[in-house]
Amino acid sequence: MEVADILREGIGVALKIGGPLLILSMAVGILVAIFQAVTQIHEQSLSFILKLIVVVLVLLIGGGWMLETLLEFSRYLFTLM
Repeated sequence: MEVADILREGIGVALKIGGPLLILSMAVGILVAIFQAVTQIHEQSLSFILKLIVVVLVLLIGGGWMLETLLEFSRYLFTLM
């Protein structure tokens, strides 16, 4: 029972940390795909560069919160040991 709770919390932390990055990069990918379909510009690097910029910006803005969330969960795990 306790192991299942720890695993559930670990998955929740992983979703909290990775969710914003994945959702925003997916949204940028969809917007770039729509733009490329409308303008018929099919450049692979355009999508990659925009996704990279968005991920870097999210890490710069929310990196402290992500690190604090991960540290808090790590401290929780060490107190359980």
